[in-house]
Amino acid sequence: MFTSNPFAEISGFLSPDFMQAYVIIMVVLVAGGTLYDIIHKKSAKYFFKNWQQQKNSGARQVGGGEVVALAVRSAVVDGLMSGEFCNVRRRIAHLLTMYGFLAQVITTAILVFCYPTSVTPAPAIWPLIWYIGGLLVCVGGYWFWFFIRVDVAAEGHSPFRIVRADLFILSLLISVTLGLVWGWMQATGTSGANFMFALYLIATAVLFGSVPWSKFSHMFFKPAAALQKRISEADGSRSNLPAPADKPEIFGSNNRLPRQY
Repeated sequence: MFTSNPFAEISGFLSPDFMQAYVIIMVVLVAGGTLYDIIHKKSAKYFFKNWQQQKNSGARQVGGGEVVALAVRSAVVDGLMSGEFCNVRRRIAHLLTMYGFLAQVITTAILVFCYPTSVTPAPAIWPLIWYIGGLLVCVGGYWFWFFIRVDVAAEGHSPFRIVRADLFILSLLISVTLGLVWGWMQATGTSGANFMFALYLIATAVLFGSVPWSKFSHMFFKPAAALQKRISEADGSRSNLPAPADKPEIFGSNNRLPRQY
């Protein structure tokens, strides 16, 4: 089951050209949505303007070699390891979701474009990674949604309370969950697999088509913001924030989670 290409099975009633066109459209939606988000919110203009202000107010100039070193450190620590999260549970959940999503996206493209039909069988490793990636997203995503979200864990709100900021994580979880259910139904010959596949396509279109209104594009902005923060700490500007006080923290505790309700 986990080693069969789910996209090759549907080639009997759905042309591979359709699936390939669908994937391309999703890529265009992400690129277009991100550009619209940048232009509409003027985030890029603000980012570079703020960076220049911090550079001018810095106590010293950061050299090119140091910038490269900071960029590498930011990519490894903040990007690949999600080092900005102090909460270990949230970091693990984020890493599971992030790497699971990347695994599913990459293997989907490989399976759809390189092994579109049963005539060109895919190596067992690619479908296996597709399923594992989906399971990682579900573990990390549902763990975050029901137990780690700050409004649930610290403020006592219901995990079923939904606001606009939840569009990305919810559409991601629904899309991946429907994809896994569809793959299982198709592999086991369960009736209704085609209907589940249609729901999977719709949910995926919502995920990639809602970029201007969701937090999807944060995955592109966060590395740049993390680098800017490291440079501001290196040049002394500290993002125009005051220097840390030389006294112990008086709020919060490392021994227990906040419970404000």
